[in-house]
Amino acid sequence: MGSILKSLRVLSDPIRLRLMLLLVEEELTVAELQEILGLAQSRISASLGQLKSEDLVKDRRVGKNIFYSGGEDIDPTLQAVIDAARGELKEAHQDQARLAFTLKKRKDRAAEYFNKLAGRFGRSYVPGRSWEALSHALLRLLPPMVIADLGAGEGTLSQLLARTAQTVIAIDNSEKMVEFGSQLARDNGILNLEYRLGDIEAPPIDPGSVDVALFSQALHHASTPQRALNSALKILKPGGRVIVLDLLSHTHEPAKELYGHVWLGFSEIELQTMLTKAGFTKIESSVVSRETESPFFQTVLATGIK
Repeated sequence: MGSILKSLRVLSDPIRLRLMLLLVEEELTVAELQEILGLAQSRISASLGQLKSEDLVKDRRVGKNIFYSGGEDIDPTLQAVIDAARGELKEAHQDQARLAFTLKKRKDRAAEYFNKLAGRFGRSYVPGRSWEALSHALLRLLPPMVIADLGAGEGTLSQLLARTAQTVIAIDNSEKMVEFGSQLARDNGILNLEYRLGDIEAPPIDPGSVDVALFSQALHHASTPQRALNSALKILKPGGRVIVLDLLSHTHEPAKELYGHVWLGFSEIELQTMLTKAGFTKIESSVVSRETESPFFQTVLATGIK
């Protein structure tokens, strides 16, 4: 009975209980647990150590990775506590959703392959071959759509999209950016590109009027990213798509001072959670770019359907 009491004491901590709920279902690494729970590695490792001390979890090494899982032959009394917690612990439902997403990413070998494939493009010199040229070619494949470029800045991307789009609405909260972009569009005869002064958290666009809502390195400037994604859903037509290109979570604090970033990027789990909460479905994400120089920023692409 003494060991059961010690185990119950260990499971009285909500973090350790959440770990148990995950590990009785799947073998997971510390990195995966960190992504699911959104906690520091040190906190997770310490909690795993306490669970291991009571034989509640076990580990096994596979190459450089250590996988943790719920221990076998858990006492029925402890199992009853774990089962009860699944329905009562408020974070359990969110953890399960994040677990499903993490397992999907683990299996998504195709995405990993295409990331490597993209990395090889342009590695060896071929006259005339560049990402710039390829992007122009791919833009020609887009059907004529109404696109909202949210947080457009001076609108370089908006101008490229306008080449084939039906209409592009570029939103920015800087009056000077809007004036500059508008003048540039007029000077170059881009008649289907309209700049509007506004906030990406409440864009001045009619509900249900656009086919694509695009955040290109803009969401990390929002004071409340969730509100921005909620608003994107409102302005989209049924079946419309949101596209988020942003920095993957990083620790480069100077970005706030140098570039005016409010948020230090977002993890794929964070984007998936926010998009789901906003009401989007068929959510997908992947890391599409990795810089090779310090601070080694990475770019994540996330999409969803209204």
